[in-house]
Amino acid sequence: MTEFLNNLFFIFQRLSWSSVIDIALVTLIFFGLLYSLRNTQAMALLRGMILIVVLIVLVLSLVDLPAFSWLARNSLPALLIAIPVIFAPEIRRTLERIGRAGTLWPASTKSDNPNLEETIHAVVSAAARLSARQHGALIVMQRLDTLEEYAQTGVQLNARVTPELLLQIFYPNTPLHDGAVLTVGSQVMAAACVMPLSAHGILKRSPDRQMGLRHRAALGISEASDAIAVVVSEETGAISVAHAGRILRRLDPERLENILLAFFRPGNKPRSYQLVERIFPGLVKQREE
Repeated sequence: MTEFLNNLFFIFQRLSWSSVIDIALVTLIFFGLLYSLRNTQAMALLRGMILIVVLIVLVLSLVDLPAFSWLARNSLPALLIAIPVIFAPEIRRTLERIGRAGTLWPASTKSDNPNLEETIHAVVSAAARLSARQHGALIVMQRLDTLEEYAQTGVQLNARVTPELLLQIFYPNTPLHDGAVLTVGSQVMAAACVMPLSAHGILKRSPDRQMGLRHRAALGISEASDAIAVVVSEETGAISVAHAGRILRRLDPERLENILLAFFRPGNKPRSYQLVERIFPGLVKQREE
């Protein structure tokens, strides 16, 4: 015990401010990496890789195996090259989040539209009526990140957002019902758009593992951008909202309207803002309700 304390004291004696900053930076890098990979398939791969490395180190420290030791040493460079390939989607998503770091809060730049409340009311009204009829729907509302590349996959409309238009688009078996509607301000930019599907770990842990393609697409576009996705389930008629890889399900029209108002007009802090703060704390550090 005395020797351990002496060694610890020796280490603290050699610490300097530059050493503390150095250790803190390395810690922050690893924390950011692990935080960005949480609840993803990449985390399982990372755990497996760490376990393999630990086992190899233990075997080499206990038994003298020259051939195996040579193989392990020469495999390390190949492993370092393979890591960016294996984790390419997560690395891309992390870089996109860093690129959006300065634009997470000023959502009011997109909400200067004088018809904002009318647009949100139209979306909420359409979602409520679609829910009552159990007509599936996916409405993606653009905020700061442009959705132009996804709009190109659908049919350009450039029409004013109205409940009647959304009801007609998502009426079963119509040409535009299969896909997502993209809205920008008070305009429906495009319909029948193809969204990226999510492979998020939340889908595996959720008791509602039977999430259909609409919910997976809503999570996918919310992971790839800062957009808000409103989903109406075709099976149950339940209304959900997805943002930043998190989804809140079984909303009534009033809660849906409060959430949308809080996202697009955070400067007004009525109970709608407090509601979103509970669901998506800080609009940045989200948690699943």
